[in-house]
Amino acid sequence: QVQLVESGGGLVQVGGSLRLSCAASGRTLGMGWFRQAPGKEREFVAAISRTGDSTYYADSVKGRFTASRDNAKNTVYLQMNSLKPEDTAVYSCAASTRSSFSLSSVGYDYWGQGTQVTVSS
Repeated sequence: QVQLVESGGGLVQVGGSLRLSCAASGRTLGMGWFRQAPGKEREFVAAISRTGDSTYYADSVKGRFTASRDNAKNTVYLQMNSLKPEDTAVYSCAASTRSSFSLSSVGYDYWGQGTQVTVSS
């Protein structure tokens, strides 16, 4: 069993930045970030491989968001720059113990509780 705890969400103005963190209670393989806005389905944001040398981003965040990880701390990060109102959502991290890299939610075994990100215009 792996527990995930996100932090770093909050309220930020358009164009601002936030860094989300996700601390895992144990070792994980692939990690991902997803988000869900009110009234919308959960959507993929970013994925990072076990070693951190491979990342993949949704087109909507490419060039603005950067995923990274520190395996010594069992922590992954999502640096979010140039935030837009449409980035407002609950952001959740996910961990896989089966796959080193997954772009789909079905590839993940554990989920955090989520952290709210609100971008005001």
